[in-house]
Amino acid sequence: MESILLDVFEEHLDEAAFLWTQWEQALEAPDFNLEETATVEARLRAQLDGLVVGAAAVAEALLKPSLESEDPSTLFAAAFALLDGSERMQPSDVLALLVPRASKLRAPIQRALELNEREELTETLQPLLKESAPEILALTLEVLAFHHATPKDVAVDMLLQHEEERLLVATLRCLQPLPRHLLRGHLPRLLADPRPAVREAAMEAGLISGARVAWERCLDMAGRHAAPSRQQLLLLGLSGERLGTERLLTLLEVEELRADVLWALGFSGQSAAAEACLGWLEHQELAPLAGEAFSAITGLTLQDAYVLEKREESAQEPLPLEEEDLDADLTPRPEEALPIPHPEAVGAWWRENRGNFTPGQRYLRGRSFSMETLLGELRQGPMRRRHAHALELALRSQGACRLQTRAFTRRQGTELARLRNTAQRLSVRPLSGILGGG
Repeated sequence: MESILLDVFEEHLDEAAFLWTQWEQALEAPDFNLEETATVEARLRAQLDGLVVGAAAVAEALLKPSLESEDPSTLFAAAFALLDGSERMQPSDVLALLVPRASKLRAPIQRALELNEREELTETLQPLLKESAPEILALTLEVLAFHHATPKDVAVDMLLQHEEERLLVATLRCLQPLPRHLLRGHLPRLLADPRPAVREAAMEAGLISGARVAWERCLDMAGRHAAPSRQQLLLLGLSGERLGTERLLTLLEVEELRADVLWALGFSGQSAAAEACLGWLEHQELAPLAGEAFSAITGLTLQDAYVLEKREESAQEPLPLEEEDLDADLTPRPEEALPIPHPEAVGAWWRENRGNFTPGQRYLRGRSFSMETLLGELRQGPMRRRHAHALELALRSQGACRLQTRAFTRRQGTELARLRNTAQRLSVRPLSGILGGG
């Protein structure tokens, strides 16, 4: 291939790698919605498509050599173009991509598999479920779960007894909702597992399966002297339960949990939670989180008079090279894009409007919580919060309404349109009111 032509495809690869990073950040951003994310995505897809049209010549000259890269974004772009452009992927092709990699370099290839939209993908992955290596088996189950695909011809009963943590978690996420015999045979043990990730996955799987014991375990783990995870706290907020909100308000006193509790309170929709957030609007680190939660409940848009100007970070002397953490993740955190609320202005707004909020009633963006308001947030709300809203949709439908909020936006739009009618018929009662007795 002429060098000048190869230069064009190298530019496509570099741009795709850069834009993939930007798009992944947009999926977690508090200042992007689905439409804005789709704009970034369109640029990414154009670069990826440019690599695919190069066919076999570009695959041999550029993409396959790029699989040796240790840069995750380059590895993603090369793997995606290869997987998307091949005539038909074989299980051996996928294994050849995965097996030689160190664990951290399998992640971008896994992402390429998750974002692949070829219809035969899930069938191609099924033979990998016979692999003996737990890490490959877990990765395969995670990709299948991403595509809402159920594993075939695999002894899931044995998988739920496996000792490997990631494999257990992947199995629980892939089998939602759990069949009744698996609920009875395995859920109590997994809810009591000493590993937080396993307990968390079991709790989520149990709730999606309608098992009351999972909700009781969630409440127990959020006791005053427990150490609940961020996800367990979120489940309390999503539940719509008065008791769940009360537990969160109590845990707000625990300093190391405070940021995660504020996040969860924003999904509770309770006026008491909004009032509690006001107390943290002057805290230097927590004010943006408290403002985000307050806004999510009340609908107050934090802009203009309701925000403070962000202070510029003062220049610091660079650390000596030997003191630098060269492995530190310098990717901006989503919270850094949140506005800083003006405490006095927000407080004055609340004093004027608090009478519009009935104690015990659940609100979302200032409106009474309903499936319509929930779907509205999934269509137009901040990307950062949509993952939790999609989880609530899965909980309330017991797995019937699934939205993959980390997929390409075209797939998300298709899924939203497909589940709309079913979702609107779901109950908005507190979660305990729709759980069974298991």
